[in-house]
Amino acid sequence: MTPAARTPFPRMASLRRRGTWSASQRSSGVAIDLGSARTRAWMPDHGLIFDVPTIIAPGADGGSRPVQRGVVVDKAEAARVLERLLGRRAGLGHYSMVVLTTPVLCPGQHKSVARAALEVLDARVVLTIDGVKAAALGSGADVARPLLVLDIGAGLTEVGLLVDGGVTEAHRLNVGTSDLGATTTVSELVQSIVAVVTDLLHLDCGGLVVDALDRGPLLIGGGALRPEITYGLAKQLLAPVRPAPAPHTAAVRGAGLAMVAAHHHPSILGEQPH
Repeated sequence: MTPAARTPFPRMASLRRRGTWSASQRSSGVAIDLGSARTRAWMPDHGLIFDVPTIIAPGADGGSRPVQRGVVVDKAEAARVLERLLGRRAGLGHYSMVVLTTPVLCPGQHKSVARAALEVLDARVVLTIDGVKAAALGSGADVARPLLVLDIGAGLTEVGLLVDGGVTEAHRLNVGTSDLGATTTVSELVQSIVAVVTDLLHLDCGGLVVDALDRGPLLIGGGALRPEITYGLAKQLLAPVRPAPAPHTAAVRGAGLAMVAAHHHPSILGEQPH
């Protein structure tokens, strides 16, 4: 994969722009983590404002789930979730900036669909940030040193190697905590993650992976709340696996911190490739 820009704050991509934006004209901004199981939002001066299921019309049938395996599969339903939580129906909207976390290897179509769903928030600027980078920032990790991030979510697991704040290698597994006990076991999930890390050791970045393992992988996502997963990874990787503080909200916190920094970053004044 193409290495990301190596800057203290993760590179972010402008998805949508309306008119001319300046810091003196901004109203409010919001960071969003639109996950398979839960949707979280963070705002300056407020912190985490909600952490709710990503679901429409919950009922006996379980309701509609517009995000699956980290990818928006139903634009209209995702827009309904966002409108209800953050749009005009919630007495909000008209944001100066929205920062959305995305899977590090998500397909291009996902970003297009997510962009369309976010239009209900009427934001002047919409940016994306890779979830593993956001989580590293939100956990307070030193991103200037090689860092291995293991993100175990409800429907998606990602392994990312960060070097100088940018993702140099990454891999995704379409399995998460919601699959445990149904289609996979903790042992199988751990073995799959270990296999990915082992493969990374045989690439050109192998030396950096060794440094990251010596330092200790950062474990984030809901899986970091499962002690048996942390123990299994530490035992098989022979490394001190470190669950992030409040690991399930690390990504949205990091996206929020990046948003605050982006308010003062000149790059938001123009389009950027991602």
